[in-house]
Amino acid sequence: MRGIRPLSFFVVWMRISPRTGASLLLVTLTASPVVGQGADAPGRIRGHVRLEAGTFVNPPIRMGVDPACGMAAGAVRRQEFVLRAADGGLANVFVRLVGDYPRGAVPAMPVVLEQRGCVYAPHVLGIMAGQRLRVVNADPTAHNVHSLSAVGNGFNFSQPRAGEAVEVTLPDEELMLRVTCDVHAWMNIFVGVVAHPYFTVSSQDGGFELAGVPAGTHRLDIWHERFGPLTAEVVVRPGETATADFHYRGDERPAAPAQVFDFRAGNVEAQQGTVIGSGFQP
Repeated sequence: MRGIRPLSFFVVWMRISPRTGASLLLVTLTASPVVGQGADAPGRIRGHVRLEAGTFVNPPIRMGVDPACGMAAGAVRRQEFVLRAADGGLANVFVRLVGDYPRGAVPAMPVVLEQRGCVYAPHVLGIMAGQRLRVVNADPTAHNVHSLSAVGNGFNFSQPRAGEAVEVTLPDEELMLRVTCDVHAWMNIFVGVVAHPYFTVSSQDGGFELAGVPAGTHRLDIWHERFGPLTAEVVVRPGETATADFHYRGDERPAAPAQVFDFRAGNVEAQQGTVIGSGFQP
């Protein structure tokens, strides 16, 4: 008879990160496998990232330096440094497995990065090493797209007109690659370039899912531009789902940030010394 037998066991433990002091809750659910699934059947990892404390006010973007940006943006736009749902769910967290995994085929379709209203969208994205990144200018003004790569993912090109699209290939794994605009200092995003397909970005409610994960014990890393990295060990059993929930306290700092914004200082400075607003409220 096909079906799922009752839940076998339920494990919960708490770990404190020795470097940041941040706590994370790791929950592993194990159910008896579906009849007909082999020992090599892949599973999945589901989880949430939550921000436990603090009130974060994203600063408004001062677009007066380019009137075309103000017109394109319409209402006042704010930075997306910290996007926190009502229940603490944290968006824009990059999630990936760390280890030696089969590379597999590189997706044929490019990942799209859009410039609209003089901001990049999405703010954090993932791409497989060797995959194409398609950058589209949807604004009635010029942009200059510039990656700050420590390996071989460097590019620097102009997009002077609306409707222009440029594709570049990112050949090397890099965590995290910062992309900026040399014309508009407030435009910054982060790209996770990974050598395997097991990565994603947390959604607006802080949720994430990795599908097709090989059975076994895995290292799961997350990264947020404001709060830095956290790590967990996750056991995935054949055909089953493991759940990993991460918790930021709110006072963490990235170990080696690609770009530093001091929320506690009462202002945030972008490149060229442009003050773009206030930030952190403890």
